[in-house]
Amino acid sequence: MKLDLIQTVTLAGLALFLGYALRRLIPVLARLNIPAPVIGGLIVAVAILFARSRGLAVPEFDTSLQRPLMVAFFTSIGFAASLKLLRIGGPQVALFLAICTVFAVLQNVLGAGIAVLFDRPPLFGVLAGSVTLTGGPATGLAFAPLFEQAGIEGAAAIAIATAMAGIVLGGLVGGPIATHIIQRYRVHGPKQGGVAASPVVIDPLPDAPVRRSGTEEDESDEAYTALKTVVVVLAAMWVGEWVSKLIGATGLTLPSYIGAMVAAAAIRGIDDYTGAFGLSHRTIDTLGAITLSLFLVMALMTLDLTQLAGLALPLVTILVAQVVLVAIACIPVFLMMGRDYESAVMSGGFVGFMLGTTANAMAVMRTLVERFGGAPRAFLVAPLVGTFFIDFTNALIITVFLNIFA
Repeated sequence: MKLDLIQTVTLAGLALFLGYALRRLIPVLARLNIPAPVIGGLIVAVAILFARSRGLAVPEFDTSLQRPLMVAFFTSIGFAASLKLLRIGGPQVALFLAICTVFAVLQNVLGAGIAVLFDRPPLFGVLAGSVTLTGGPATGLAFAPLFEQAGIEGAAAIAIATAMAGIVLGGLVGGPIATHIIQRYRVHGPKQGGVAASPVVIDPLPDAPVRRSGTEEDESDEAYTALKTVVVVLAAMWVGEWVSKLIGATGLTLPSYIGAMVAAAAIRGIDDYTGAFGLSHRTIDTLGAITLSLFLVMALMTLDLTQLAGLALPLVTILVAQVVLVAIACIPVFLMMGRDYESAVMSGGFVGFMLGTTANAMAVMRTLVERFGGAPRAFLVAPLVGTFFIDFTNALIITVFLNIFA
């Protein structure tokens, strides 16, 4: 049973909304920040695995849209990288980014070392390191083809299994680790029996003022903005293809989205200082969320879960070691970021997105401020690094390890 492009995208959309429905019906999925596309995509993958094991007919998908969706998402991340945003947090953002970058390297070194102990290729451990823990499921699936080419069979299945485990672990251990630091070092939050101060909302570069809604002119402006955003993103993807080819000509192995991220960041920099493009960052974020959701659910629907057989012990060992490493790393994070309550909350966020996603980091920090009080600096620094800048440095780190071990 072969599905064409429209049918494949339709099934992906249905699986996506099934994931959203299950997040509402099973609150623990939302509390652990399990993405809806991951839930829906895995359900389809498990159903196909069951059908195949029973000798039933399984669908054959048209995945030609999967790569463009992936590149479009990472292009939206490129547009989010701004020197103005970096300056808002000042030295603290730069320092936190440096700490996270060093830790991402250590994740790969640790994973590669354990993989060798289990007689696995070092890249197996790298895949279970910063690729999927710091990077999350999207980065893991984006790099999976390169790891397949380097000899890691079932790289996509390994990536999603590790990323899922990391998301769960990040949500579970971040709060207790940060609470232990707060209590051990006797730092005190501002909460004095009342409601904690609300975390700051990061919107340092808002779009142009929105006109009064409800008029035909407003709708025309919205359509124009959306159309312009799509065209600019497509242009960045086009230029990015040339950038990637130029970089690839040097002999480096890197994913196809790197050039698009670089092109998008350059366009963002020009627009920040000249206003030449009049970019709507809210619209870009929306486009990025849509493309990420469809990319993830389509990628997961095509997973062959049988490739995980026999990998449970090495993966579990690596994950346990990574949790221990991040717990130990929280102490220097706390000490280097200021040895105060804000830095303790930041260490909880560090656990969240270095094992899972930025959503995990935000959830962990919200839990802490509800108990101990507001931490506005932590809510500025951690999301800026986790959402924007770490994706750039992590991609470079993964590329270096790929070229060393491939």
